[in-house]
Amino acid sequence: MTSHPEPSPASADRTLDLAGLKALSHPLRIQLLEQLSQLGPQTASSLAARLGESSGATSYHLRQLAKHSLVREVEGRGSARERWWERPPGALSLFSSDLASDPAALHASKIVNREFEHHRAVLLQDFMEQGYDYLPQEWFEGSVIATLNARLTAEQLAHITEEMLSHARALLAPYRDGAATDPAARAVQMHLNAFPILQGQFDTPVHHQQSSAPPESHEEEKKEP
Repeated sequence: MTSHPEPSPASADRTLDLAGLKALSHPLRIQLLEQLSQLGPQTASSLAARLGESSGATSYHLRQLAKHSLVREVEGRGSARERWWERPPGALSLFSSDLASDPAALHASKIVNREFEHHRAVLLQDFMEQGYDYLPQEWFEGSVIATLNARLTAEQLAHITEEMLSHARALLAPYRDGAATDPAARAVQMHLNAFPILQGQFDTPVHHQQSSAPPESHEEEKKEP
């Protein structure tokens, strides 16, 4: 799977190590990363106002995220009293085969994935329940919720997901630079889920040697609507 915002050159993609996973496995830190992914650069005060937290709390957790390069200060903006923070470019993968045999890494990865998925589900549910009532017609009609079913091999699934992500990035690339200054632009989230159905097909737990684990990552380019 794949992660959050900003221009997303493939060269900027990264996989978190165990220390980075542990640093991210805090609900408020995940919310901060999500907000920066969705809204672009923010201050600790603006994030605190949006999340109902104190600016002291958001400032502290932003600094902790910065220690692991999960967020960074915006160069040339802000002051010593009011820093601006942003999410670095690139996809953020939450698991690698190198950490597959580490129980602590598996545990931290599951916590982080669970939080990301919770927030994603909330946004999708909000759209499903209230989108028609609140969105102008052009925004509602420009959105889509789609489900595709197929029978594939593991190799075919891997090929399709790689191609879909590559194509999605290419489609989004021309729109990124001007979006921050276009007054008509709004935060949009895209979801791509591609996975085998477990029920009735995979009923016995697998004892992995040293590779697989939850294929999660979080990037800025995804939204089903």
